[in-house]
Amino acid sequence: MLKILLNKLCIVTMSDFFEKSDLSRSDAENIISDTLQKCDDGELYLENSKSESILLDDNKIKNSSFSSDLGFGFRAISDEVVAYSHSNEISKNSLRQSSENLRSTLKSSQGVYNHEIPKSNKRYYDNINPIDQKTLNEKVEILNNVNQYLRTKDKNVKQVTANFLGEQKSIEIIRSGGETLTDIRPLVRFNVTVMLEKNGRKETGVYGIGGRKSYDAYLKNDNWKNVCDEALRIASVNLESKPAPAGEMKVVLGPGWPAILIHEAVGHGLEGDFNRKKTSAFHNLMGQKVASEGVTIVDDGTIDNRRGSLTIDDEGTPTEKTVLIENGILKNFMQDRLNARLMKTRSTGSGRRENYRHIVLPRMRNTMMLNGNHTQDEMIKSVDNGIFAVSFGGGQVDITSGKFVFNCTEAYEIINGKIGSPIKGATLIGDGPSILKEVSMVGNDMMLDPGIGTCGKAGQGVPVGVAQPSILINKMTVGGTKL
Repeated sequence: MLKILLNKLCIVTMSDFFEKSDLSRSDAENIISDTLQKCDDGELYLENSKSESILLDDNKIKNSSFSSDLGFGFRAISDEVVAYSHSNEISKNSLRQSSENLRSTLKSSQGVYNHEIPKSNKRYYDNINPIDQKTLNEKVEILNNVNQYLRTKDKNVKQVTANFLGEQKSIEIIRSGGETLTDIRPLVRFNVTVMLEKNGRKETGVYGIGGRKSYDAYLKNDNWKNVCDEALRIASVNLESKPAPAGEMKVVLGPGWPAILIHEAVGHGLEGDFNRKKTSAFHNLMGQKVASEGVTIVDDGTIDNRRGSLTIDDEGTPTEKTVLIENGILKNFMQDRLNARLMKTRSTGSGRRENYRHIVLPRMRNTMMLNGNHTQDEMIKSVDNGIFAVSFGGGQVDITSGKFVFNCTEAYEIINGKIGSPIKGATLIGDGPSILKEVSMVGNDMMLDPGIGTCGKAGQGVPVGVAQPSILINKMTVGGTKL
């Protein structure tokens, strides 16, 4: 009985990376200290990950995969030069070879970076393995139920795609001198896409949920039906949409997921590496007004169970709530250890990597615009002619300038202070620094996104979150399809 209970809870313990290796912990610590003794910084990063993907499409399970990965990344830093070596074999020989590679790349420097890492016992998610919490048959049954539920609910449903994505990652970071930091990170996502066809027209709706909890935490009480209903609602709205207008106009952004525009057009420009290299539009604006008064943007890694939250970052620094812009004034950049040292400041716990094969970069976690004092209704009523953008899909961003083009996946026209017909094909065009100054109302209805974001940078993808209240942008270029 006890064994069954433990399996159901799926509580996991930290991986012992040296248990099945000829490399002992003391051997590893000696090699690390010898390698880094004349470097400014560095660490050994060990990772054990398990992931799964289950996909239903066209009335059947199209793919079911499970993978596990084990390895290390060894990093040494002198001044701004980073030497990095990784291996999927944890052994004495592979670590020694990595050490030799690092030594041959770097010249002697001024000694190990003495940035003291603050200690924290606060955890923002449980030590669980979500993959083992449900059997494969249980997950397949839910996906089949999704398919049947949607096709029964609307006769216009032509295609249903649904999938589970799960991960459990155990990491350990060892620094020169034997300092060790550990973390266990669960992550799940559940997505539904539905395509409707009516009178020869096809439209799609997409919705998903997720975060650092178990599948059951998101799917209990048949919550998967709510995900299906939202995907179906979006597709139905788009099926009734008309071509979007074009031109310069007022734009109201809805709460929650539309903050992906802030993430892309503004957030990347506030990462430390772009500002140290002076390639960001914000690099020389610290302490200056960069946004309208009332605009406060933070990057917060400390929200329980959120997709972008971390107990420690991938260098071992506890994450925090970093105020980036406060009432329109630029206050901070997001920093990893390397860029913080070179810019003579401190790490904000923003050092992240996709996995042990990748170097650390300063990255966003949960990027949010905080609440203001206005209501969404006030914003709508103040617009004579504009659009109300509820959700976004793909887009393109130039991180250096902040120039962006975003496609709206759900949007409506605003005419004489009232929300009108849904529109299709609207794109929002502008640049982040300018848009921040065009914000004239900040809402009091802040929402977190549903937990589906992945951020790409330098070929690496990491899970992130966004949030914002409704906001009114006074002037923005809208690309449309209306003739």
